[in-house]
Amino acid sequence: MTSLSAVHQGISRSGVVAAPYEQALFAELQMAVEFYERAPDALIQILHRAQELFGYLREDLVEYIAHELRLPISRVYGVIGFYSFFSRVPQGKHTINVCTGTACYVRGAETILRSIEKELGIQPGETTADGRYSLRCARCVGACGLAPVAMVGDHVHGHLRSSEIRKTLKAYK
Repeated sequence: MTSLSAVHQGISRSGVVAAPYEQALFAELQMAVEFYERAPDALIQILHRAQELFGYLREDLVEYIAHELRLPISRVYGVIGFYSFFSRVPQGKHTINVCTGTACYVRGAETILRSIEKELGIQPGETTADGRYSLRCARCVGACGLAPVAMVGDHVHGHLRSSEIRKTLKAYK
């Protein structure tokens, strides 16, 4: 197994040196770890930063974070598995979260979800072949007054109708 310091320097398990941009990403992640003073209770914040930098939480990142925070790797994986906003697989450029909370559900979230699935040809948890979109379901996005709601990245789209899905998604191409 490659040492974590080697991983941080951009050397993969296979001994391949990472591209300079990836080394820069690890340096940014290291700054986040240092900002939080390697505090184990900063795990969620550091995982967010890692996912923001790398797009998803790869195994080498999880190992690195566990080592830096002096946590059992099982605890880090437990947090990743518990919170739906963390991903262990590559995500598309635009992540679509369809709210399936009670207010959205009773106002047609399932129809909105089916329309997006049909338009993109993917199911929740999948990413389009071109890497443009990932589709997810959210339990609640906190915009119940706008139900049904879908978020594309940080943008909230409320009072959605199936007939608007194609136009809404086209704005992100």
